[in-house]
Amino acid sequence: MQRTVFPRLSPLALMLQLTFTGALAHAADADQQRADAALPSVTVTGQTEADAYLVKRTSAGTKTDTAVRDLPQTVTIINQALIKDLSMQSMADVARYVPGIGMANGEGNRDAPIFRGSSNASGDFYIDGVRDDVEYYRDLYNVDQVEALTGPNAMVFGRGGSGGVINRVTKQANFGPSVRAADLTLGSYQNRRLTVDIGQAINDTLVLRVTGLMEDSEGYQRNAKVKRSGINPTLAIRVSNDTSVVLGLEHFEDRRAADRGVPSLNGVPMNLPVDAFFGDASADSRPTSVNANAFSSVIEHSFGNGIHLSNKTRYTDYNKFYQNYNAGVVNAQAGTVPISAYNNHQWRKNLFNQTDLTTDLNAGGIKHKILAGLELGKQDTDYLRMTGLFSKGGTSIDVPLARPDGSLPVNYVLGGGSADRDGYSTAKIAGVYFQDQIEIDPQWQLIAGLRYDNFKLDYHNNIAAGLRAVPASAANLSSSDNLVSPRFGVVYKPVPAATVYANYSVASFPRGGDQLSSLNSVNQGLKPEKFTNYEIGAKLEINPDLLATLAVYRLNRNNVAVTNPATGIADRLVDGQRTNGVEIGINGKVTRHWSINGGYAHQDAKLLATASATALNGAIIGMVPKNTLSLWNRYDFTQALAAGVGLVRRSDMFASTSNTVVLPSYTRVDAALFYTISANYKLQLNVENLTDKKYYLYANGDNNITPGSPRAYRVSLHASF
Repeated sequence: MQRTVFPRLSPLALMLQLTFTGALAHAADADQQRADAALPSVTVTGQTEADAYLVKRTSAGTKTDTAVRDLPQTVTIINQALIKDLSMQSMADVARYVPGIGMANGEGNRDAPIFRGSSNASGDFYIDGVRDDVEYYRDLYNVDQVEALTGPNAMVFGRGGSGGVINRVTKQANFGPSVRAADLTLGSYQNRRLTVDIGQAINDTLVLRVTGLMEDSEGYQRNAKVKRSGINPTLAIRVSNDTSVVLGLEHFEDRRAADRGVPSLNGVPMNLPVDAFFGDASADSRPTSVNANAFSSVIEHSFGNGIHLSNKTRYTDYNKFYQNYNAGVVNAQAGTVPISAYNNHQWRKNLFNQTDLTTDLNAGGIKHKILAGLELGKQDTDYLRMTGLFSKGGTSIDVPLARPDGSLPVNYVLGGGSADRDGYSTAKIAGVYFQDQIEIDPQWQLIAGLRYDNFKLDYHNNIAAGLRAVPASAANLSSSDNLVSPRFGVVYKPVPAATVYANYSVASFPRGGDQLSSLNSVNQGLKPEKFTNYEIGAKLEINPDLLATLAVYRLNRNNVAVTNPATGIADRLVDGQRTNGVEIGINGKVTRHWSINGGYAHQDAKLLATASATALNGAIIGMVPKNTLSLWNRYDFTQALAAGVGLVRRSDMFASTSNTVVLPSYTRVDAALFYTISANYKLQLNVENLTDKKYYLYANGDNNITPGSPRAYRVSLHASF
């Protein structure tokens, strides 16, 4: 497979394009004024300030327009108002306010969510409902809202989604009001960020919208440089009154220095300055970069009589590289810690096409909303991982605890370690699905769906046991799985403002792993892992703009491969894990001036079988705290002045299933002030970790632990014109 490296889009080129777009928008004013009378009224996807944080309807979880209150599952939507108020810039910022979702370290190079105790989730990201599964840090510059669904969601999203999914809904051109906005953010640790959003009708059949990003920031960790840029133009075309097309392009790049955190000592993170680094601390020695280029199209057609056809196509070309150092187990007696290193390069090309047909029927007084769909996809991936060799050819080097961040000459060699790989894979996906949302009467509703996927993965590995392999069966691996994903839910509405529900869903996780690179000669013939979710819950509209939710669930993980004592091979399938939990959420307006968003989660996630010497039967799953709480409040004192305060609480949690290292509990307080200067300008101050609490966010194993940020400030100027 040919490896393609895309040229960088320079900041100058980005700004020239955005400037041109702004000029085009102004030049189109006259055409827009003439077209206004002809344009039909539309519902803009974004929320207004008056709507606060509550999103009342969504297609998340069903692919149909459905009231959030009537969905028989937990769906948390972080909308544009909340993203702005909390100055969110990352998936970690979003996950903090979603009950049931946490984040792991991600080795300093990727988003690594954990849904209801399931850590097979770095590939469970979607953009506008289409898979976005390469490991990288996603940005929110072009995002209208983020939809987080907990529990298996394979009926809608396909393979994976074992504990949940995160779907980014992007800002797209539409025939609503024009948009001309820019946001400038400056803050602690040289945080410098500019985003723009310009949308304008060209005539009565064409609308252009461009979102853009430039960021050049530092960070609270050592030499934590971050440079990001992105541009995402979309064009809406009104073909006829019944047919529309939206075309989009995106170029996004992210460059930063990887930091895997600090090791542990005596069962807790080492008590070190927040910018302590283990390995060569120079940014050039540990680069992380991603270039993503995407094309998308959405074609919508209404046949009338409630029949609607939608077709989505998305092609994305990813180029991801990272190089890092990681600390091992501290030798306290010698006063040293071993450091190892490796780099990893991945090239992936994703092509997906989804076709959905929906129709509304009324049979015998019973209403049906029927969905039938087809998804086809292909994913081509190249992999190259090399181990770092230090002096005398060792794969690790002991460094003094007193100075763990000095220069470390290292030579990266293919085949230097057993985890190295040089290979490529091709995944082919074909899925069909059917769903019926049934309204029996105003009190009773049902949802039933079934999806079938054929997932075929061919993997060629040039590395066998750390050595170059001659062409042999060990180098050519394949699997073909037929995945069946049912869902069933029942909703009872004792009163119009309240629902009680029960839900059952199943998802499967093929042996190729979330990055399609985990096949071996043993597991290629094993059944996929299976995740089954049982959930009951309730939702209540306390007032028309305030929704409270409750869910109680059990998530079982089956077909987990463990070592067979008789053979020493990991080919024994067992019931491997169980999570019992409770999730509570609240979102919306308490009063006209008081907005709130928050949630509480209790999780009990344990292994049901011994997987390895450091993952014993009964062990608590790492990175899954028993209790988490987040609560954000905004109060508008006047039309010009508002304030916000937030609380984030997490109980103790183990760093891994070894259950030997504990990340202590913490409580963090955030705050914000909002001032409206005029109709076109707003000023905002956000303070993260107001009390300057020292705490630890997450880990990747027992010795890669990320400290949280000290007190940090962000000042943002929002301009609309």
